[in-house]
Amino acid sequence: MCGIFACHNHPDVAKFKPTALKLSKAVRHRGPDWSGSVTCHNTILCHERLSIVGVESGAQPLTNADDSIILAVNGEIYNHRQLRKHLKTPYHFKTTSDCEVIIPLYLEYGIDAPKHLDGMFSFVLYDKKQDRTIAARDPIGITTFYQGWSSSQPGTTYFASELKSLHPVCDKIEAFPPGHIYDSATGERTRYFQPSWWDEKKIPSTPLDLKVLRETFEKSVRKRLMAEVPYGVLLSGGLDSSLVAAIAQRESLRLRALAEAQAEPTEESPEAMDKGEGLVGIDDDNKLSTMTFLPQLNSFSIGLPGSPDNKAALEVAKFLGTKHHVMTFTIEDGLNALSDVIYHLETYDVTTIRASTPMYLLSRKIKAMGIKMVLSGEGSDEIFGGYLYFHNAPNKDEFHEECVKRVKNLHLADCLRANKSTSAWGLEARVPFLDKEFLEVSMNIDPQEKMITKDKIEKYILRKAFDTSDDPTAAPYLPEKILWRQKEQFSDGVGYGWIDSLKENAELHVTDEMMKNPKPEWGTDIPDTKEAYWYRTMFDEHFPPSCASTVMRWTPKWSKQTDPSGR
Repeated sequence: MCGIFACHNHPDVAKFKPTALKLSKAVRHRGPDWSGSVTCHNTILCHERLSIVGVESGAQPLTNADDSIILAVNGEIYNHRQLRKHLKTPYHFKTTSDCEVIIPLYLEYGIDAPKHLDGMFSFVLYDKKQDRTIAARDPIGITTFYQGWSSSQPGTTYFASELKSLHPVCDKIEAFPPGHIYDSATGERTRYFQPSWWDEKKIPSTPLDLKVLRETFEKSVRKRLMAEVPYGVLLSGGLDSSLVAAIAQRESLRLRALAEAQAEPTEESPEAMDKGEGLVGIDDDNKLSTMTFLPQLNSFSIGLPGSPDNKAALEVAKFLGTKHHVMTFTIEDGLNALSDVIYHLETYDVTTIRASTPMYLLSRKIKAMGIKMVLSGEGSDEIFGGYLYFHNAPNKDEFHEECVKRVKNLHLADCLRANKSTSAWGLEARVPFLDKEFLEVSMNIDPQEKMITKDKIEKYILRKAFDTSDDPTAAPYLPEKILWRQKEQFSDGVGYGWIDSLKENAELHVTDEMMKNPKPEWGTDIPDTKEAYWYRTMFDEHFPPSCASTVMRWTPKWSKQTDPSGR
């Protein structure tokens, strides 16, 4: 992940530049490798870089040949090689960065450029000739992105990867909606992402095809192994992360064998590189080119001593042959980190903070080992109705509606957690379940197939797609008891004492009297538990009230439980 800060049409951009650089520095944890900025007319783009692809040449902001287009991107474009190859107008690339392809796409397609991207991204592009700024966010909102305004500068618009870069200069801030593009020429944001499954009232009827489901997901994982730096996998021992790890390990072993069999790599000409040859990523034939620096795929898990996740993760790692690293943390470690977690996560949602704290601690350890990118399993529970409250769905129509709503809100929940917990330490998390193509397949399956029954455990069809027990010639993806392990909330799986300790400590910090007298500036957004109240007070220590509108509270449906858990 990288960090972006940009300002379009500032009344005195030269005077504002030192402030802009300070605001950009506030997200330097996301991109500790290099900083860059470009000022043009009344617009400034700042970038904090985490280098994963185009390591030596991809410093940002990126520009075209005559420097009339300036681009700052946070993200990964998995189809950049195909895009380079199929451009209508020949374009000479200055770098090997996967993100540079956005510039010629903009020149060919204007504000339709994001429709052609396959990846996770948020970007700000400035067109000097038109004095025009466009900004866009990936379809699901895997990368965090915000837009802000100041009432004292009505013609000025700000953008940033995190709230902490905006609230010092903005009194109105919104989460930039996923799948949208902003155009300063109109001042409007429009939705460019229009998949067939977007309308939750449109219930799909496509028959289940387990082979298509499996192969599409394998392709999704393969795409996300595009890197020029050491990478690993987050492995909780649950179904989702274990499947990601299993496929990543298969692909890593295949690539290593291929590399050992090959002679010295040949140098590609600049013309060939302009067409995507010799670069990392997948090609038109879905073949991956990447760099493997470590002798084994590294996997990582975290938990309290004796946690269910660490035990299961070790079993999966041993089966797969990954080099596994177990991190144990104490309840005190977690409690000590809470304020920092809330600062980095920029939320006071109870479920998000519970799950983010272990992930935040683990990310620090991973980065310290020299790993810069990890694959993670977010999104599966939303797509397949994996949360245990889906047991209570009254019918397939409501089951599907809830899945679509959950996927649409991932940018305010699990995507936000995965992105900011890891980015706090300059680590990038990639999420294969939220691949555009995989979503098109999985969200169009007849929801009756996803329903939980006495004979079908949650996410039955995903498990079945990777169950090779009926084919004696096929190597198993996972041990049977892991493939059919019931869902644990991540915040439960790290150890059942974690949530209990949070509730107990909230009791020490929040009195009954405080609960009866919430702060007036909270308006109608009143915490309903002492734990929620405690988190909100910590949030208020870091952020002004104008930031609260970007927070969504995660609550289960069809459940009478007051505790906001996905159980």
